[in-house]
Amino acid sequence: MNINSKTLKLVYGALFAALTTVATMFIHLPTLKGYVHLGDAFVMLSGIFLGPLYGGLSAGIGSMLSDVLLGYTAFAPITFIAKFLAAFVIGHVFKMIKNKNLKPFIKVSLADFLGAVVIVLSYFVFEIFYEGFYAAALEILPNVLQVVSGIIISSALYSLIPVKIQINREVNQN
Repeated sequence: MNINSKTLKLVYGALFAALTTVATMFIHLPTLKGYVHLGDAFVMLSGIFLGPLYGGLSAGIGSMLSDVLLGYTAFAPITFIAKFLAAFVIGHVFKMIKNKNLKPFIKVSLADFLGAVVIVLSYFVFEIFYEGFYAAALEILPNVLQVVSGIIISSALYSLIPVKIQINREVNQN
């Protein structure tokens, strides 16, 4: 990997972190202790376009930053971990299946689904220790709604993002 490739990864990483933050903060609906938002679509796209490591870092940093800016600082560390792990898983899964004979929508949706499971489970485990089992159980449905909307939006956006060929060619060559 040359210096231009590293610089390109950093630029795209910063861009996806910013997109994640803005999408999370722009439309968010409060739940019992958190909020449902559109940022998970960009968490998922980060893993797909940037790969496991850079995608994970972009997703984690962008999501954590939105928690801090919206006043949910208690959730910022688990948000970083959950979104990093989700994009990391999505990046690995997408890399494994991107050359399979499947429609792009199916590839993206499958990778996103596995990342969504990581997000829901991460918050559930955190909530058990933070508030107890019953409070954690109450947040499952809002978290599922959030990640399902993320899957739908990221699957739709995947085919619309014009730089995807260049990103996949330049950034995902690991």
